[in-house]
Amino acid sequence: MKKILLAGGAGYIGSHTAVELINSGYDVIIADNYSNSCPEAVRRIEEITGKSVKAYELDIKDKTALETVFKENKIDAVIHFAGLKAVGESVAKPVLYYRNNIDTTLSLLECMEEFGVKNIIFSSSATVYGEENPVPYTEKMKRGTCTNPYGWTKVMMEQILEDAANADKELSVVLLRYFNPIGAHESGKIGEDPQGIPNNLMPYVAQVAVGRREKLTIFGNDYDTPDGTCRRDYIHVVDLAKGHVKAIDYILSHEGVEIFNLGTGTPYSVTEIVETFENVNDMKINHVYGDRRPGDLPESYANADKALEVLGWKTEKTLADMCRDTWNWQKNNPNGYKK
Repeated sequence: MKKILLAGGAGYIGSHTAVELINSGYDVIIADNYSNSCPEAVRRIEEITGKSVKAYELDIKDKTALETVFKENKIDAVIHFAGLKAVGESVAKPVLYYRNNIDTTLSLLECMEEFGVKNIIFSSSATVYGEENPVPYTEKMKRGTCTNPYGWTKVMMEQILEDAANADKELSVVLLRYFNPIGAHESGKIGEDPQGIPNNLMPYVAQVAVGRREKLTIFGNDYDTPDGTCRRDYIHVVDLAKGHVKAIDYILSHEGVEIFNLGTGTPYSVTEIVETFENVNDMKINHVYGDRRPGDLPESYANADKALEVLGWKTEKTLADMCRDTWNWQKNNPNGYKK
């Protein structure tokens, strides 16, 4: 059974990916410092899959601690989820973001080289397309100019991984550029549990619905879009997780660097998200319109044809599924993983 190390595997996307990998016959090892996640997520993964999961509490930046994981396990591939991801915080604390996100990548690559591990999948982002590229984004486009340090760390980490693969022809790298993951596992046992005030739309909507927040502020309703609010490519986190399984299947017999967009190819506006959430879950979300937020693009969505052609992957879940599963998670876990 192939062993897959999930760096940052207790987080939102990592936990859902762990479930799908285990259900597909892979052996999962999680390493996480729980700075933006919770050990309870690991227990829930075990509950959903019926399999025990080996988990290490450590900081991926700490190479000495990370070496222990590689010494104790014969790892076949790494999926790199570890990193800080709040755009606003990255603007306020750029040095923290550059130090944390880039150092995690370097420590992983150094350990992989030391222990002969030749496969890594990187959790990248559509933010690397920047402001210059027209939608829909394709993998052949050049990386653009980012508007915040978080985005720049993704650009830099992609470059580091590409350079490493160019230097070591046996190294296989897959860069997965996510669009906007939302939703939760249909069991309602794992989902998105942001620390503090949510930075993303859907968890904020869910927290308003459950009474943790008074109202949602929609940033701008005067964009050049059909209803004036920003449009994004929202993808169900379970579809996204299944994309990682396809990428693991692919990378184990592949060398070099490949890039894949993981998105639906269909943009939805903020207003559409709110209205769908209300309709599917039979409730009203208290919301108001505010000023535009600096750095927000009017539209961002994928061309995901390559993932279908090469990986045989495409999304299956609808926007209604995303909204229903989000609420199922939030209503059953009103305070997230905390009791």
